[in-house]
Amino acid sequence: MKSIVLNIPSKANLPSFDYSVYLAAKLYEDELLSAGQASALANISKRVFIELMGRYGVSVFSTKVEDLLEDIAYA
Repeated sequence: MKSIVLNIPSKANLPSFDYSVYLAAKLYEDELLSAGQASALANISKRVFIELMGRYGVSVFSTKVEDLLEDIAYA
């Protein structure tokens, strides 16, 4: 696994949260990581990761019509 170091300026008026979860949530939202991969990046369980997504403004449900049609076909 690659490592990165973030230097957050102390004067930056950012909300207090876990930046590894924030990064994982963004990568998940952009469909660059699966939920499992993102939870591993954040070093939390997949269940906890999915439960936290609302806090970071990320939906765990797909907005693609193709995904909806596929779900309907397999229902």
